[in-house]
Amino acid sequence: MRILFHSLLPAMPNNHPASPPLAVVIGAGPAGLMAAEALAQQGLAVQVFDAMPSVGRKFLLAGVGGMNITHSEAYPQFVSRYAERQGEIDALLQDFDADALRQWIHGLGIDTFVGTSGRVFPTDMKAAPLLRAWLKRLRDSGVVIHTRHRWLGWHADGALRIAYPQGELQLKADAVVLALGGGSWARLGSDGAWQPLLAERAVDISPLRPSNCGFEVAGWSPLLVDKFAGAPLKNIALSMPGLAPRKGEFILTAQGVEGSLVYAWSAPLRQALEVNGQATLLLDLLPDKPVDKIAQALAKPRGSRSMAKHLHGQLGIDGAKAGLLRELTDPATFADPLALARAIKALPITLVRTRPLDEAISSAGGVRFEGLDEGLMLRGMPGVFCAGEMLDWEAPTGGYLLTACFASGLRAGRAAAGWLKSRS
Repeated sequence: MRILFHSLLPAMPNNHPASPPLAVVIGAGPAGLMAAEALAQQGLAVQVFDAMPSVGRKFLLAGVGGMNITHSEAYPQFVSRYAERQGEIDALLQDFDADALRQWIHGLGIDTFVGTSGRVFPTDMKAAPLLRAWLKRLRDSGVVIHTRHRWLGWHADGALRIAYPQGELQLKADAVVLALGGGSWARLGSDGAWQPLLAERAVDISPLRPSNCGFEVAGWSPLLVDKFAGAPLKNIALSMPGLAPRKGEFILTAQGVEGSLVYAWSAPLRQALEVNGQATLLLDLLPDKPVDKIAQALAKPRGSRSMAKHLHGQLGIDGAKAGLLRELTDPATFADPLALARAIKALPITLVRTRPLDEAISSAGGVRFEGLDEGLMLRGMPGVFCAGEMLDWEAPTGGYLLTACFASGLRAGRAAAGWLKSRS
């Protein structure tokens, strides 16, 4: 789907006393569009600017494999996914939680369903029809969206500087919502270029780091890379020392590991890397079988069969699982059934770095909540609000990222409208 909105300089509103207050939203992802909707509902003139040729590009790409919009799990568990920022995100979700998001989607004429994992999807599994219906509603409410318009910061007189194909626009706005995304997937618009613009204004920003990302090892053997790079490991569990395991699957890469179960551990893994220079994942190849049963199976006579066939015959371990087990254990461990059983239950994978930020699904860091009021307005910049992934929070995949983006956009939009009304 390719939806383009072109702006012409003469169409820009004049900010004379008879004009309604002008609210400007920078960024046309889920948070920005939700802020625009909230502002328009209050009768304000709303203009949205986005640097890309079309809107919602990251949203659309996230929906290519099935649009996971939110999650159906119980609220206490849901909000716990936001870890260190649980309190701040909880405050936002009080206005717009997962159930409210589903109802909002239904109001666009899009049905949803809950998958076997508890994840929530549009019935057709696609993002494009949802975005198309939403954009129509925004247009009908008077929201004007300008693509190929990149925000460059502020002019000396406080006007917004916006570059567009024909030159540079300077626009006076009565309120601004910044929803500029994080630092991952720069080709889709989330390039983190806003950081120095806000740092110049003494905004408190935590550095952007990869989240929901892959990790690298010091180096796999050529044999493992040649045979198993790109192979999935299914029906396994991952943990970190001292933490409870999680079941799922991940993928071996030429550099290390990635995939949904690795992403779920990305925050503590990244933190361990920052503190210690390395991090350890513990892989349980047989999460449903206790170590003593594994040891008993391995201790059975194997006769003339190779150890590879013995592992396959007794425990069903073969392919990438067997290759990784051989990669990360020494010959002495393979010769000792109990030691090998323990390795099967807690195979240590030492990680040495994250994959690059631009490869990550999302980013951690951003504008710290400590510098914002409860309406997400910058304390040092009255009338400027922030929303979405550019805020300092993170969450695993599973619909949690989108839910918080929608909720923060709604909060910022409503708060901006309220701030404008309080000044009229």
